[in-house]
Amino acid sequence: MTEPLSAWTGKTVVLDLASPFVIIGVLKQALDRYLYLADADVHDLRDTSTTRDLYVVDSRRHGVNVNRKEVIVQRDTIVSLSLLEDVVV
Repeated sequence: MTEPLSAWTGKTVVLDLASPFVIIGVLKQALDRYLYLADADVHDLRDTSTTRDLYVVDSRRHGVNVNRKEVIVQRDTIVSLSLLEDVVV
């Protein structure tokens, strides 16, 4: 299941998680159980009054607010995955 993501390696992706978190960062590696991202924004939506969609659109418009050099995400926690460049503003 990692093969389709190989084309996205090096690109900025948006991970919508089942929890109230959204992660935006550069995909470095996709393994069977984990995704490795660099220069990532791990955002807890409980900390703001904005919606998930508005937060992602703002990140597309104004840039990613990097707060992690690297992050490893379990794939089974991901609800959806998209390229940041595909977010419609």
